Amino acid sequence: MPRVKGGTVTRKRRKKVLKLAKGYRGAKHLLFKAANAQVMVSYRYAFRDRRAKKRNFRSLWIARINAAARLNDISYSKLMHGLKVANIDMNRKMLADIAISDPAGFTALAETAKKALA
Repeated sequence: MPRVKGGTVTRKRRKKVLKLAKGYRGAKHLLFKAANAQVMVSYRYAFRDRRAKKRNFRSLWIARINAAARLNDISYSKLMHGLKVANIDMNRKMLADIAISDPAGFTALAETAKKALA
């Protein structure tokens, strides 16, 4: 029985991994074994960070809303509660965008929240 050679399938697989490892430092972009290990780790980082990105953005929006709210003499938590009481249903992404691009509009929302709490 003839021996089984690596052939085109193995070469194609290895080239694919080395292409993914392009730009990595040291042996990790040259040697298949090192490259494959790093590509697998990179996939794990990518999977984890796709979820972390959502958390990071939410905390950024909250920080922006809080900064704008305090300029209007109200805390973040009171602002959010006031908006909920006033039946203003707006997500944090939009509130943060308004806080930056339209300070006057945000002030109006803050006043509405204050009135709803009073």
